[in-house]
Amino acid sequence: MPETRTEPVRTKTNVVEAQPRSHSLALKDRRHLAVTGVIRVISCDETAAVLETPLGNLTIGGQELSVSELSVQSGQVQLSGKIEYMQYAENKQSGGSLLNRLFR
Repeated sequence: MPETRTEPVRTKTNVVEAQPRSHSLALKDRRHLAVTGVIRVISCDETAAVLETPLGNLTIGGQELSVSELSVQSGQVQLSGKIEYMQYAENKQSGGSLLNRLFR
């Protein structure tokens, strides 16, 4: 089962609990892409956008790309342009101290 990240949610008793953040993609006519569950936008220009998601970093490549809608609070991003590819890369977690990484 793929690893998913969790986000804190306050309950009625004011206790913070972790709940999985859902993630989805909806592509229409290779011109409009809606992405949910975005944690943060790492970079974006006319040829590529890199989004951090619970399932890894998502790179979207194409031409004339632009962010038509961005909601940081809900984690929704909508992109427009000619979408040529989408690719996931695993999020790399810190390996601990420098000595631990050297002696693996």
